[in-house]
Amino acid sequence: MSAEFRAGIVNHIPALRAYARVLQRDREAADDLVQKCLARAIAKQHLWQPGTNLKAWLFTILHNLFVNSVRRRGRTETYGDPATELHLFQPEQQTGTMRLRELEAAFHQLPEEYRETLALIVMQGMRYGEAAEVQNVPIGTIRSRVFRGRQELKRRLGLASETHIKNAENLTLE
Repeated sequence: MSAEFRAGIVNHIPALRAYARVLQRDREAADDLVQKCLARAIAKQHLWQPGTNLKAWLFTILHNLFVNSVRRRGRTETYGDPATELHLFQPEQQTGTMRLRELEAAFHQLPEEYRETLALIVMQGMRYGEAAEVQNVPIGTIRSRVFRGRQELKRRLGLASETHIKNAENLTLE
């Protein structure tokens, strides 16, 4: 394994874990997904071309592994109450804790495609083109999902403006 490849993988593990937690909504399942992703990436490292976007390549592997696992198990698995699940956001101050929990709960209630896309764009800071590559959809679909996801968050939170949602970009992941 080349030093560039190894360093790149290590640098992207925290972001992979954060995205896997959005997808799985369970810490252990997310860690298992990341481990499978890393094993697949190492096994298929000959397919990665140095100089290309390693982060997008890793996220694509992770996303595809998740989609395949969902297809295999079907949609019969249910998740717990979002309010009692892992808190992905670290509130900076006590007064914002309730709003952040409301945002987190509303985020987890979004349709899966909106949640995944917002996680890539807002939380991971990916460009629309990178997110389109990861999700294997046209860039216009990504733009639509971001817009509709933010609109749905606004609706669920009863917000008059996007100011609170845009502030979510400043939140840190656990």
